[in-house]
Amino acid sequence: MNEKATVGATWLGARHALLEHSETPGLDAQLLLSEIMNRERSWLLAHPETPLESSQLDAFSSALERCLQGEALPYVLGWWEFYGRRFAIHPGVLIPRPETELLVEHALAYLETHPQGLALDVGTGSGCIAITLAIETPRMRLMATDLDEAALLTAGKNAKQFGVADRVNFVRSDLTSALSGRFDLICANLPYIPSGRLSELAVARREPQAALDGGPDGMVWIRALLHEMPRLLASGGRALFEIDADQADGAAAEAARVMPGAQTRILPDLAGKDRLLIIDRQNEVEA
Repeated sequence: MNEKATVGATWLGARHALLEHSETPGLDAQLLLSEIMNRERSWLLAHPETPLESSQLDAFSSALERCLQGEALPYVLGWWEFYGRRFAIHPGVLIPRPETELLVEHALAYLETHPQGLALDVGTGSGCIAITLAIETPRMRLMATDLDEAALLTAGKNAKQFGVADRVNFVRSDLTSALSGRFDLICANLPYIPSGRLSELAVARREPQAALDGGPDGMVWIRALLHEMPRLLASGGRALFEIDADQADGAAAEAARVMPGAQTRILPDLAGKDRLLIIDRQNEVEA
């Protein structure tokens, strides 16, 4: 075994190698080492002199090379954190992002006063939204849809890992075509990047285009689901759509058109960019 292959030396070498490939090369190197050695990052920092076993060094070198070849770190790790929990992911699903936690927070705010209803997560991917809601609201029942079978398998694996598989029903569906009935809460983080912008974004080279491409104006899928709201959203229910910052006016106008009388608002993310469309349907007297 190479005597120089200590935790500290390996981390420094990986950090240097990643400088031109990542905005956070030091953190990325730590996460790779932590995963390979099955140790917390704090342990790595406290034990820089610890040598790596030859098998660990081989595994680390292989993982690092995948990153250097352009594969996204979360796919190399096989997981990514969302709302304080690690969700299994694979290259066929979107990597969970901090911005989406805004959607979850406003979903949970609604569920504080509606803890026993039925919720729907459209385009679930890794299942991070639906599963987080199930964990945080133990009496809630949920359905989650995705057209990709591999994504549904991953979401099911995550639901089982977190002990909520009995309360989240995963359904293969193109948006909501396989569903009937009404839902008290509807969440959607659908593809919303305009097709013409994809070639400009590094994310489009690393993550599945099907999870990113929202059509010419980025609103093809959002608009299609909005048109389903009168049928799907229950009286007194809430719908939450993650959107691109440039879509705020168009999304709000479309929501008002298809759901007249509903309360519609747009909220910014932590960066100050418009990110969340909220539709609150007023309580209605059934005919």
